[in-house]
Amino acid sequence: MSKGKKKGNKPNSELTQKIISTLSEATDQPLNYKQIASKLKISDTRTRNVLIKSLHSLVLTKKIKEVERGKYKLIQEARYIEGRLDISAKGNGYVISDSFETDVFIKSKFLGKALHGDIVKVYVFNRRENGKIEGEITQVVHREKTTYVGIVQLSKKFAFVIPDDEKMHVDIFVSLSDLNGAQDGDKVLVELIEWEGKSEAPTGKVSQVLGRPGEHNTEIHSILASFNLPHEFPKEVSQYADQLNTAITSKDVAARRDMRDTLTFTIDPRDAKDFDDAISFKNIDKDKFEVGIHIADVSHYLEVGSILDKEAYERATSVYLVDRVVPMLPEVLSNEACSLRPNEDKLTFSVVFYMDHQGKIYDQWIGRTVTHSDARFSYEEAQIVIETEKRTIPADISLSSKAYEISSELFDSLVTLNNVAKILRKNRMKNGAISFDKVEVKFELNEACDPVGVFFKTSQDANKLIEEFMLLANRSVASFIGLQKPIKPFVYRIHDEPDEQKLYDLKKLISNFGYELDVKNRKTIASSLNQLLNDIKGKKEQNLIDTLTIRTMSKAEYSTQNVGHYGLAFDHYSHFTSPIRRYPDVIVHRLLQLYLDKGPLSNVQSLEEQCKHCSEMENVATKAERESIKYMQIKYMQNHDNRIFNGVISGVTDWGVYVEIIENKCEGMVRMRDMKQDHFIFNQTTYSAVGQRTGISYQLGDEVSVRVKNCDLVKKHLDFYLVDAV
Repeated sequence: MSKGKKKGNKPNSELTQKIISTLSEATDQPLNYKQIASKLKISDTRTRNVLIKSLHSLVLTKKIKEVERGKYKLIQEARYIEGRLDISAKGNGYVISDSFETDVFIKSKFLGKALHGDIVKVYVFNRRENGKIEGEITQVVHREKTTYVGIVQLSKKFAFVIPDDEKMHVDIFVSLSDLNGAQDGDKVLVELIEWEGKSEAPTGKVSQVLGRPGEHNTEIHSILASFNLPHEFPKEVSQYADQLNTAITSKDVAARRDMRDTLTFTIDPRDAKDFDDAISFKNIDKDKFEVGIHIADVSHYLEVGSILDKEAYERATSVYLVDRVVPMLPEVLSNEACSLRPNEDKLTFSVVFYMDHQGKIYDQWIGRTVTHSDARFSYEEAQIVIETEKRTIPADISLSSKAYEISSELFDSLVTLNNVAKILRKNRMKNGAISFDKVEVKFELNEACDPVGVFFKTSQDANKLIEEFMLLANRSVASFIGLQKPIKPFVYRIHDEPDEQKLYDLKKLISNFGYELDVKNRKTIASSLNQLLNDIKGKKEQNLIDTLTIRTMSKAEYSTQNVGHYGLAFDHYSHFTSPIRRYPDVIVHRLLQLYLDKGPLSNVQSLEEQCKHCSEMENVATKAERESIKYMQIKYMQNHDNRIFNGVISGVTDWGVYVEIIENKCEGMVRMRDMKQDHFIFNQTTYSAVGQRTGISYQLGDEVSVRVKNCDLVKKHLDFYLVDAV
């Protein structure tokens, strides 16, 4: 050590970072060494000397500057990042980037010409305000969305389209020549053309007139258009499909395993038209039986690269709105050639298992088949057989509205498969699967598609029978390919482990209802989640906690990179069983046959791109389906504006309290400004709205009484009053 130098007097990196952080928080205000020492709680002489040396060192390395004698300020460094913009309903935004440590807050005045969802370039300010890192958007790298649904406001010389999307923070200018026949007040689909210079609004042109706001077809078509989903097939695609030869030839039969003589049946919803899965059953001896899972062989008709195949890939999935289905495939395939209708020969792709009555699998076979369905059951018909253990289907349950008796062979197969399905389900739960039986809201519609009733779809034994054997087929196909050496590129349905922080947040939230969650390890998490989901069944908070729990989970998606399926507790899982309505299943069928034929390995990069597209389209379809449910809920509540409903608080924000009505699951908002008994403030820590004068608190899970304030079908807003706050 040099003479005169003391240990501890040299600058250190930890103190340097603290100085930079202190000056960063000070923004434009320069600080002297005494002020910095005070903020860092430095009081001893030795550390003060180190602080002074560190300040000199930071000046020499141009990290800070001495703006006046003894006063220091951070040198602003230009930092640019790329990320995706998320705009709030209030008009401000956040840019989320994988390359930056935190989200960057963008004030509305710094959004530039960026819109929600865009990939943007951001200049990050080297300061914090209210604890947030802020920035300014300098460039739109990629425009995520170029079409919007909105309402025309017409003036003498020009028009504006006011977008329905609350996250679209600007209106769209349209010249009179680009209105495409739209009138004032029409709901339209408008396409962005440009956003010039210093113009405050982008320019667009009307590409489609959807109709008058509030009308049923207008609003349903608006939902589809807002998600860029079609409501009909292009003419050339329909013509191509209609010209397909769907006859089954002797050559087709010769190339397949003929299983037409094996007892086969389908179990589907009452109103189903596309039956893409069937089950066959045959006793081998008193201890063992053969069960076949037969799936419509869509890939036989869907030629790779054809105009029909390209259309199916673009759609990637069927979309199930409340009043209609937007199919992935034209009706000639989805409802006719590929649909496993009773008493018709069909081309199928099958997994055949040899099992015992305890669910143990001794052998399996996978390949293309020809099958013949002997019977069609609705879920209700199969359920009555399972429940009563009788062969008679009563008239009020029967699809034909007439009582009838099923054969003893069909009866035995239903009873046996139901018993085995229960064992398979029990084993899944034991292995760590999570049992999500979320209540589905369904609407009873009249001929005008108006909702006249609400009912809840629950999963019974007949549903679970089909579910377990479809899961078994999906798992077996994925394992059959995934365990082969060398590794073959394949499309898996993956579901990663839940985020640890989200689990702790859920644990905290459910404690308000008196429930617990053990997050020690994977096994205890799965076990306690199942216990929680079982404990809340039938309780007023069930739908809320179901929803919160699902949000805690990672999102299931398609990928060539197999990480397993956490929710199902499967190491290998794929989608094989629904090719009529899911394109990934078509890809799986093609790959499966390719590998069965000892064909060449597929292109992994191309497959991964297809996985990404299918995952994105699935997400879009889910959002559209939720929007249609929300629309129908608001439409249903229009006729109940004088009633008082009991509800549960399902969300709290700084602008209002969300309430879900217990009897029909319709969710609306009580706005803070309508809560008259006090001035309420959102408490983020307790997820509650707290009165500043009275201390009255409304928090997540509280039961309240509400009545309808406003049903806005156009903006899809449902507003409530708190009954005791009117």
